[in-house]
Amino acid sequence: MGDKIFICRCEDLTQEEIEKAIDEGYTTLEELKCRLRLGMGPCQGRGCLLLARRLICQKTGKSTDEISIPSSRPPIIPVSLGLLASDKDEKNR
Repeated sequence: MGDKIFICRCEDLTQEEIEKAIDEGYTTLEELKCRLRLGMGPCQGRGCLLLARRLICQKTGKSTDEISIPSSRPPIIPVSLGLLASDKDEKNR
């Protein structure tokens, strides 16, 4: 396991796995997200999407401007499920 380079720590995706998917034709971050769950962990891609974009550029010859970062969906920062499921009235805080 020491030789593996992890790109997405949340989903345990290695550089090798991402490069293999790119070689199979998944050449956008959205496609990698659907195929591998890249960026779908607790960090919401803050740690891996830029690294994966760099890999796409290296493998395809595209520039970083050509590879768009997927849009963020709320919540932008991790929120505990307990907070979302709380029945406490926000006005009484």
